[in-house]
Amino acid sequence: MIAATGVDESSLHYRGWRVVLACFLMAFFMFGFGLYGQGVYLAELQRAHGWPGTLVSAASTFSFLLSSVLVIFTDDLLARIGLRALILCGLSALAASTALLGLMQTPWQLFVAYALMSVGWTGMGSVVIATVLNTWFSRRRGLALSLAFNGATFGGIVLVPVLLALSASIGFRPAMLAATIVMVVLVLPVVIVFTSWPTLNSAGDAHRDGKAARHSRRALLANASFWTMVLPIAIALLAQMGFIIHQVTFLEPMIGRYAAGLAVTIMAAMAVVGRLSLGLFVDRLDPRLACAASMTSQAAALFVLLQSTSPTVLLVCCAVYGFSIGNMITFPPLIIQREIGSAAFAAAMGLGTSISGIVSAFGPGIVGVVRSISGDYTTAFAMCVVLDVVAAGIVLWRPGKRAEVTAS
Repeated sequence: MIAATGVDESSLHYRGWRVVLACFLMAFFMFGFGLYGQGVYLAELQRAHGWPGTLVSAASTFSFLLSSVLVIFTDDLLARIGLRALILCGLSALAASTALLGLMQTPWQLFVAYALMSVGWTGMGSVVIATVLNTWFSRRRGLALSLAFNGATFGGIVLVPVLLALSASIGFRPAMLAATIVMVVLVLPVVIVFTSWPTLNSAGDAHRDGKAARHSRRALLANASFWTMVLPIAIALLAQMGFIIHQVTFLEPMIGRYAAGLAVTIMAAMAVVGRLSLGLFVDRLDPRLACAASMTSQAAALFVLLQSTSPTVLLVCCAVYGFSIGNMITFPPLIIQREIGSAAFAAAMGLGTSISGIVSAFGPGIVGVVRSISGDYTTAFAMCVVLDVVAAGIVLWRPGKRAEVTAS
């Protein structure tokens, strides 16, 4: 598949918008099961089997780290088996993972399930979604990415409460099996139909040679434009993950459990609003400037949050912070397309996602350690403010003109 040209991308009749729907569903279930649902698995597996939280948490960490390694090879897999086969493999692996989570009886099965989930991330995660949409959109790419990645946020808003409600009413095992069946029924047809549509493919030649993909990764590591995109995103995501995981613990003593939960809901809702708002204008903006503005707004929100104890102010700060949360995975494909180009797009997305994923995984731990040493969250979140400001400065650095990374 390649970028379609000579078509009206703003028309609702354009087939690319149906592909956006397919990507929305992929993001909905992948992030719903693979990210937001992990809190449900932690509680339910402890309740069902009496396993310690450290065991389930270790399996979760293992899954995220394995996903960050596997995603590097997305470009090679596209070249070897093709887009549709890769997505179907990801869907099959995710379905096997969620079914096994409901059926498992022994701890070793937990790590098998989470390993399968990592394969699911490779076939249905943000790299594949961005690569698919990059081949269908040129002028409305930012809007398409924003709409598709909103599926990730809706996965947390919708799927997690549904799993909790089903687990309480019919049990965890039937809940996971039922949700798995719904996922396959909804995602499988659209993947088969929409990925079979032919498009004008200007980027397809870049995926025909595995050696070319490996060469592009070597070239990317020597590309300053690549690093001034990857490093600030990784730093911002580290700070973001640290705040999100510790948000309730920080807010609950000041405003109570209900209001702290409301803050999380508001933040998630604003992430949807932020993605949609950015999508309407981002194709006419400089993505680096927009990215720096988002990072700065998060730093400002955290700074004000640290200065106040007013429930209203704290909720507003969480709303402002949430406005930019989702956009941190929207900016990289836009910057890559403009500055690195289509030839190495999948390789750059895979490598960049791997680096940022590994770095950001340490965010909750670092914030926790700083909080333990200092005795409160003031120093820990102040560190996050500084990280966001530093990231905003780095992403504005343009080390040269458009860096063309070719596959040969």
